[in-house]
Amino acid sequence: MNSICFDLEGPLSPQDNAYEIMKLFPNGGEIFEVISRYDDLLTLEKRDGYEPGDTLALIVPFLILHNITENDIASLASKANLTNGAADFVFWLQTDGWKIFCISTSYKQYALHITHKLGIYAHNVACTLFSLDKFRAALSEKDANLLRQGEKDILKLYPVSDDKEIKQRLDNFFREKLPFTDIGAAINNVKPVGGQRKASALTKFADTYDQPLSKWIVIGDSITDYRMLQMVEAAGGLAIAFNANEYALPYATMSLASTSLDDLIEVVVAWQKNSREGVQELVKEKEGNGGTGDKGFFNWLSGSSNIDDKVIAVHKKIRSLVREEAGRLG
Repeated sequence: MNSICFDLEGPLSPQDNAYEIMKLFPNGGEIFEVISRYDDLLTLEKRDGYEPGDTLALIVPFLILHNITENDIASLASKANLTNGAADFVFWLQTDGWKIFCISTSYKQYALHITHKLGIYAHNVACTLFSLDKFRAALSEKDANLLRQGEKDILKLYPVSDDKEIKQRLDNFFREKLPFTDIGAAINNVKPVGGQRKASALTKFADTYDQPLSKWIVIGDSITDYRMLQMVEAAGGLAIAFNANEYALPYATMSLASTSLDDLIEVVVAWQKNSREGVQELVKEKEGNGGTGDKGFFNWLSGSSNIDDKVIAVHKKIRSLVREEAGRLG
């Protein structure tokens, strides 16, 4: 059995689900960028109990404050674009008999809509379970005032520049103030599928289908994916960083920077014919030739102690082309 697993945001769809949701109310995008950087800082700090992507829990009180609903999330998903080449690539995989999975930090209402567009079965999707509408009754006027003041304080940290100030102020808000409110309990009920939770979801899929990780291909692009990429690379599988940032690239077997996901078809063909050795030969050949325009920038990363700045730069450039505003996020 051939098995492949995608992260959703980036590889399959260019939008960032939570970012787009936050932009449904005034200044929400700016607030999200600050909280997203806070998420990066907590992940890099390796704070106990915190996983990359827990941003999706931290923003819940603000979604409640501004009356964002589950229907709003589903509506955004219905309008979301697919990454160029994603539909063709997934269709090719399906016709070639691959088992296709998706593990996403995105809320369920968003992730299942996008994967349905691509024909990926719901039982092969792991994502963040989220009952937003049920949380709304917990919002008191006192808590609402606290959240409004919190928004004002967070906006003072935009544009994102001072990591020390971000960490100090948001620690105060999310650790010292919010936990003692009724609405703070909403955060504890949301467990975003990022970091170790992504790795655990992949292990569960692998066990269910009796498919060792050495036989898997996984594709990710950001800090929420690094544990999943790291785990598959360590097992001898194929971990692909696609239009990735500096938080994902060091953990991948290989990388591709391109405006079209279906550039990976020939990589998959090489994997089928001769596993990692075949992919390494192909990627190193393409690495020597270089990409063309905004497509086909391949690099073999396995065994590298440091990622070349040129590799990071080309991924950053093409990531910004494909993902636009979302490309700035960790």
